[in-house]
Amino acid sequence: MDFFQKDLETMSADQKFVLQSEKLVKTVKYVYENQKPYRDKMDAIKLKPSDIKSLNDLPKLPFVTKQDLRDSYPFGMMAAPRRDLVRLHASSATTGKLTVSGHTMKDIDVWAECAARSLVMAGADEESIVHVSYGYGLFTGGLGMHYAGEKLGAVVVPASAGNTQKQIQLLTDFGADIICCTPSYIIYLAEEIERLGLKPGVDLKLKGGLFGAETWTEEMRADIEKRLGLLACDIYGLSEICGPGVATDCKYKTGMHFQEDHYFPEIVDVDTLEPVGYKQSGELVITTLDREGMPLLRYRTRDIASLNNDPCPCGRTTVKLNKITGRSDDMLIIRGVNVFPSQIESVLLQNPNIEPHYHITVDRVNNLDTMEIAVELSPNIEIENIDKIEAVRQKLTADMASALSVGAKIKLVSPGTITRSEGKAKRLTDKRKI
Repeated sequence: MDFFQKDLETMSADQKFVLQSEKLVKTVKYVYENQKPYRDKMDAIKLKPSDIKSLNDLPKLPFVTKQDLRDSYPFGMMAAPRRDLVRLHASSATTGKLTVSGHTMKDIDVWAECAARSLVMAGADEESIVHVSYGYGLFTGGLGMHYAGEKLGAVVVPASAGNTQKQIQLLTDFGADIICCTPSYIIYLAEEIERLGLKPGVDLKLKGGLFGAETWTEEMRADIEKRLGLLACDIYGLSEICGPGVATDCKYKTGMHFQEDHYFPEIVDVDTLEPVGYKQSGELVITTLDREGMPLLRYRTRDIASLNNDPCPCGRTTVKLNKITGRSDDMLIIRGVNVFPSQIESVLLQNPNIEPHYHITVDRVNNLDTMEIAVELSPNIEIENIDKIEAVRQKLTADMASALSVGAKIKLVSPGTITRSEGKAKRLTDKRKI
């Protein structure tokens, strides 16, 4: 199987334009009538749904930002009535409130359809066994790829995250040929597989994988493919839009094929917010073309990337998203989890035994993301009081893991150790190669 829906994945440019224009016109009218926060944005610039006649009019529409979602927490951006929603997903936010996304049954089906296309690009078919090692829950990774496998007609192993030894046992016993997880976790699995003396192609049957939820390099892709003898495909998604499956690599690795019949991408200049051309870097903006639960028009993802429309040998005619190179905000992605420096600060400031001076260092060691937080002790704590200091460190470690859903190494330092600044404090050093 080379395609999941060949007629939609190989449309001509003219066919795509007509389909996208029809869907956009309907979505703008639907949003205006059912999503008050966006209607207020349109009214503020005196824009009516009738002003949007085709895809060419998209730049007339105002943007939606993550702050809009926070301001309308939890259900203010929902366009479908509550009785039509069947699932809620959410991701972390700087305020501590979740960024909530609602889905109707149609939305779930469209999402599964797009993610099933992604599985096919990684080499899956209806005879496949798909091992899902993304976390299940409010995070979209696990359920997104689970429904995709079922949509394809494959067997799905809902392994979820963690318990590495059990994961390897399931991979060897069940013979999965496709795996879905973060790139850093597949590297860890590869290391454990090597340590156990298991041989890819002999003890394991993996032939393809979809790895996303964090940035990763072509060097890491090459390492994964060499170690496990599989096709490593990049997959892009975000909970605000749906989840994994918005765009995905095929075996030719010419960029991630964007599912343009459901999600329309733009790249805009980071400073002017004006659209830029193919292969020019800027902020990725996405418009949902037929979503019911929480449609988003011109959503600013904060991801920095570019698009290309070069022909792909696979035959798909969809525009391609080049690798994400960074973000235009301060959010970090640590092992697939969104982390904001302000979240870290919030945890630190709740502890009376430390001072509000800290520095975050993010690195990638053996292809795994690490995070160390250096924070100053209160002058009231004697540096010789080893037991007290260890108790503070353990408490901060536990509080941080609970708040962030990802571990961090806490390094307690003497008062006055952290460098001060007369201007904006430099709180973060990210040593990862992106």
